[in-house]
Amino acid sequence: MRKPWNLVNHPVYSLATYDHDVNMNICTYVTPISLKPKLFSIAVYQNTKTLVNLKTFKKRSVLQYLSTDHLDLIKPLGKKSGIKFDKASFLTKNDRLTHWKKNQVLKNCLAYVELELQDIIDTNGDHELLLFKAAKSESFDNNQGLMFQDLIDHGLIL
Repeated sequence: MRKPWNLVNHPVYSLATYDHDVNMNICTYVTPISLKPKLFSIAVYQNTKTLVNLKTFKKRSVLQYLSTDHLDLIKPLGKKSGIKFDKASFLTKNDRLTHWKKNQVLKNCLAYVELELQDIIDTNGDHELLLFKAAKSESFDNNQGLMFQDLIDHGLIL
């Protein structure tokens, strides 16, 4: 039997953060929390390149709504640390990057949302809660969205 927090079949995202290059992770704890202004909460694992980039380099990032085309990226982006694994080189080598609003992003996403970091809340857990304001966004009708259940069905989680 699954835990209550694993019952909901929610979208899978990647958060692109930037220093001298791009780093990406996998996010399943993403929630829009306000319409005016448009705000998102995103839980990010502690001690990650994502947090280093946001705290040290650039407060802007891009939330990418993944499609089923991205199933093969779950392990390299979600199970490998950007501190030890050069995700930008991996994605470039595999021709998976494009540009949107001057930001490097994954090809074939359903949507991009440029985010501005507003706050980081230490949860005293394994994730920190990040609050973002949406600056720009664009949606595309090009693929089927990648969902939490897809990760289970393909043996990537749980």
